[in-house]
Amino acid sequence: MKNCFSLLGLLILTVLLGSTAAQSQVYLTSTGEISFFSKTPLEDISAVSKTAQAAINSATGDVLVKIPMKSFKFPNGLMEDHFNENYMESEKYPEGVFKGKIVEKVDYMKDGTYTVNAKGTLTMHGVTKERTLTGTLEVAKGKLTLRSNFDVVLEDHKIERPSVVMMKIAEKIDVKSVYVLMPKAK
Repeated sequence: MKNCFSLLGLLILTVLLGSTAAQSQVYLTSTGEISFFSKTPLEDISAVSKTAQAAINSATGDVLVKIPMKSFKFPNGLMEDHFNENYMESEKYPEGVFKGKIVEKVDYMKDGTYTVNAKGTLTMHGVTKERTLTGTLEVAKGKLTLRSNFDVVLEDHKIERPSVVMMKIAEKIDVKSVYVLMPKAK
């Protein structure tokens, strides 16, 4: 099912997000959009994925995002091949994961836009780093829209830039993400 988590995914999600109180709600998406951009004097590189899975537990503030590395689409196939084979080693490290908790209290029952910080861990290329990601969380008519912009420093995740292409790939990659999450059916 395109817009649903797999049974295993839901099981993992339930364990990670814990139990919920009667008023709490788990919000989910499997169509989150993540894009990245690398700007250098020699070449700009961009890619986008529209298959990120995300979940927010309104009772605990827990956030979980998973992105299949092979889901990124590039302007040309050669860039995509190099990304998956040479840099991200997508066969060995098939997904990126952010697992954290929203620091601020959010009234999920009241429509509005909130500036939020999610403190947790970002795992990419098999390397886990503590991060605090800042974004906005919009509550509107029972759904959530989470937006975040942040940087990923390749060296932090042991992603190597061979000297032959070093001037074509930035050391720091700009990442933008948007997730529209709907309440999990009870």
